[in-house]
Amino acid sequence: MQPRDLSAHEAYVPGRGAEEVARELGMDPEELTKLSSNENPHGPSPDAVEAVEAAASEIHVYPKTSHADLTDALAERWDLTSEQVWVSAGGDGALDNLSRAFLEPDDRVLTPKPGFSYYAMSARYHHGEVAEYSLSKADDFAQTPETILDAYDGERIVYLTTPHNPTGSEMAREDIVTLLESVEDHTLVVVDEAYGEYSEEPSAIGLLDEYDNLAVIRTFSKAFGLAGLRIGYAAVPEAWADAYARVNTPFAASKVACRAALAALGNEEHIEKSVETARWAREYYRDELNANTWPSGGNFVLVEVGDATAVAEATKRRGIIVRDTSSFGLPACIRVSCGTREETKRAVEVLNEVIADVEATKP
Repeated sequence: MQPRDLSAHEAYVPGRGAEEVARELGMDPEELTKLSSNENPHGPSPDAVEAVEAAASEIHVYPKTSHADLTDALAERWDLTSEQVWVSAGGDGALDNLSRAFLEPDDRVLTPKPGFSYYAMSARYHHGEVAEYSLSKADDFAQTPETILDAYDGERIVYLTTPHNPTGSEMAREDIVTLLESVEDHTLVVVDEAYGEYSEEPSAIGLLDEYDNLAVIRTFSKAFGLAGLRIGYAAVPEAWADAYARVNTPFAASKVACRAALAALGNEEHIEKSVETARWAREYYRDELNANTWPSGGNFVLVEVGDATAVAEATKRRGIIVRDTSSFGLPACIRVSCGTREETKRAVEVLNEVIADVEATKP
């Protein structure tokens, strides 16, 4: 007995954790600063922690009420109906719900390269086919309607990420409108705004009243600091919002995750602090790193270092874990998450030393 042929599936490669690296190097995890997974360096808000503790004694009860409470709060936040909010287990759960709702076997989707590998994985899990459009390093990974439409061939779903991971580039809202109005009637445009809180661009959620070929993905993993709870959502047009009940798994989001997310939504001070720190850090990286660093709308920057693997290996031995972006098809670059001010300054110091050392050892 064997599973079906999964050879076309590309496994998701996460950033390495501090505990994992510490075991490898024989170090104490406290000696390491993890800047490889775009997590919130301030952690979750105190309100979210209190909500988790309060919910712990109720985990024997299915999360129907907590799910409804979070849905209603998100609908109010974005001026949507509750039916337009599809709460899920992380942003990737929202992607799966959209694949279930829209893909017939052999339907094609269009995904960015480089980009989040789960777009393609979710499509293939649901027996879809995958095509790609390229974001060019030569064009500073600019995202324009033309970039996508040049590769577009009537796909059922088109994915775009803004701010984009791992490059940090963004797509302006007016360009999203151009894309929505240029694709064929059967094409759904999915705008992934996992890093949307860090951006100064308005959310595409504001376009849902006008366009029924749009879905927007958001997550609590980044700015809200709840990555370990796996909680996210899709915002969708009212015209087809009732599909959620037919494609969602029973109680997909846990009671603990829903309660924590609801509490995190109400703690604006924590969000403001997290966003302000990230915006400061990405500018500090750009100003202080002795390497080409692209503008970013997220809580990370992409840095050109020549030999990403060598630099990432050397920095982790000096206590800083960064992301080698070879798995994204960018072997000359690393991605560095925004840490606290102290972590960011230390990362710059180490990276500048390592980049100089690696450059000096070139033949």
